[in-house]
Amino acid sequence: MPGGLASSDGTHHTIGYLTQPSTLWRVRLLLMNVLALLRSRFRQPLSQVVAAADRLAELLAMIRPAQDAKFGDYQANFAMPLQKDLGRPSRQIAAEVIAKTALDDLCPPAEVAGPGFINLRLRDDWLTDQLNAAAKDERLLIARAEHPRTVVIDYSSPNVAKPMHVGHIRSTVIGDSLCRTLRFLGHRVISDNHLGDWGTQFGMILYGYKHFRDDAAYRANPVAELGRLYKLVSKLVDYRESLAALPVAKQRLAQKQSELFPARLQPKTGDKAADKKAAQAVAKLQDAEDAICEEMAGLEKKIAAVESDKTLAALSAAHPEIGSAVLEETAKLHTGDAENLRLWHEFLPHCRDEIARVYRRLNVAFDHEYGESFYHDMLSGVVESLRAKGLAQDSQGAVCVFVEGFETPMIVQKKDGAFLYSTTDLATIQYRMKEWQPNAILYVVDHRQGEHFQKLFAVARLWGYPRVELEHVQFGTVMGSDGKPYKTREGVAAGLESLIDEAVSRAATIVAENDVASELSASERSVVAEVVGIGGLKFADMLHNRASDYEFSYDKMLDTRGYSATYLQYTFARCCSIFRKGGFDRAALRTGGAKIVLGHPAERALGLVLLRLAEALADVEADYMPHHLTAYLFDLAKSYSTFFENCPVLKAETPEQRDSRLLLCDLTARTIQQGLELLGIGVVEKM
Repeated sequence: MPGGLASSDGTHHTIGYLTQPSTLWRVRLLLMNVLALLRSRFRQPLSQVVAAADRLAELLAMIRPAQDAKFGDYQANFAMPLQKDLGRPSRQIAAEVIAKTALDDLCPPAEVAGPGFINLRLRDDWLTDQLNAAAKDERLLIARAEHPRTVVIDYSSPNVAKPMHVGHIRSTVIGDSLCRTLRFLGHRVISDNHLGDWGTQFGMILYGYKHFRDDAAYRANPVAELGRLYKLVSKLVDYRESLAALPVAKQRLAQKQSELFPARLQPKTGDKAADKKAAQAVAKLQDAEDAICEEMAGLEKKIAAVESDKTLAALSAAHPEIGSAVLEETAKLHTGDAENLRLWHEFLPHCRDEIARVYRRLNVAFDHEYGESFYHDMLSGVVESLRAKGLAQDSQGAVCVFVEGFETPMIVQKKDGAFLYSTTDLATIQYRMKEWQPNAILYVVDHRQGEHFQKLFAVARLWGYPRVELEHVQFGTVMGSDGKPYKTREGVAAGLESLIDEAVSRAATIVAENDVASELSASERSVVAEVVGIGGLKFADMLHNRASDYEFSYDKMLDTRGYSATYLQYTFARCCSIFRKGGFDRAALRTGGAKIVLGHPAERALGLVLLRLAEALADVEADYMPHHLTAYLFDLAKSYSTFFENCPVLKAETPEQRDSRLLLCDLTARTIQQGLELLGIGVVEKM
């Protein structure tokens, strides 16, 4: 466990980078979060009444920050569930556990309330000592992991032949934040951008280049022309596929309607359970009919897009077999055709430069960017290895791995000899385990890929990797105000760079409106707009539980008063402005003799939140969810606002009180800055 270690006598000793522990408890800086410290104190007394480790962990998890300050700072609620286990009143159990728990150095005597709630309030002098130590510590008393792990994080992973779109924002910013947070906590993190640089999209570009290219446009801007060719060929392929799919969809619709019509006519029986079941069956059929209708509307839209355009219609008529031709170009690339390989090598740098420019704007970087092409020569070996271990077998001409618990097998080689994404993913695991020996591999990928990863992990464990943690860090969809996946007015996925540009543009307007005194130069406004706009875009994505869908809204993401990066950045700037107005040097204040003293309730409340950063980071680490950190930072900003309204800083009653409050301002600014940095978000001192 990161931080302090308990000795046999119940005292705690400093570990980590502070190597001069004092004999006084007040300066035994534990370098661990307060919640973990409290749980460690209760562990031994609870283990005397609960033998099972899982049950003990459940009870310790019931020690949480109090929801209401009137119940103290923390609350332990494990006594009530123990009442049934032990056959004694929960209040009695709570009192017995308290009597055996060493808390005097941390808390005044704990209070048992109601049926057995244990209310815990930290000692003010202990709290003050921790805050003063944090004020002088460059890491804000956040410990590095005692037992660091090696973690590979696979995220972003765009197809390099396509423009990055709104769907990439979540994987990119969540993955980047997890990299930053786990590194800060002391783990060895290896970030790997598994680029799509070898698939059908390149077959489309190759076909488009050979048949539809504009040489002048290509010379002037290769990326723009390749993008145009990809969109053109994709549209023509979609048209042909839609023509073939529409009659099939109509047949499915007719079948579903034939089932739905008689089901609707069934009279009620009077049996509530039977009638409810029948109604649910009708609703299920109706949902299926609606889904087919929506699918048909999409197919008809793709058909109309070509047939209503004379140029596209003519191109489609001239290239009736474009779908199979694209697959042929892809196959030629994969089998080493000299011309296609030459063109691929020519196209790839242009494509990678384009996405690299977007990453630079987002301040996102990777340790490695091994694309699908990197693993191509390993794929036949993967299939042979699976065969040798008795995992792969032939099935209807393809090579498959059948896994218990899954209705369909994992196909690792198609009938025509082509390999699949699953084969590449297995080769990737094999390579990563050989090169980096990770304890965990995290895949930050859309939730719709859930079944693929469940099957992949199951096969990987059977193949020879049972101990590594394989985790699908899944996330929901970016939605529009209409409740559907966010798209442009043209009905296509919004381009990521266009989202960035719009966010920055709107941020520039906000900055100009707020800078009424014209304190910022034009260049400074531009910098602030970039920081605020991109920060707002990132924070809006991470403030939700990543497994949930969220509604995209520029107004919410740039709200200077709401749950947004802008509000946090404004709070940071407000902290900094106090030092400018007072003419105080923040660094000098930290190294001087100033001390934090908690005299006002708002000061104490702020101090308590400041010490909970470690708890938020522990939660992020535990379940790979950055929203724990965004929620913490918002709580901190709100606590600072209350402090600011109730506790004059520059006009404090005494110089000592002023310096104490200045230290709280500085510690708040540093904590917000550190927290935002772990989210990949910048700050500015004026805005």
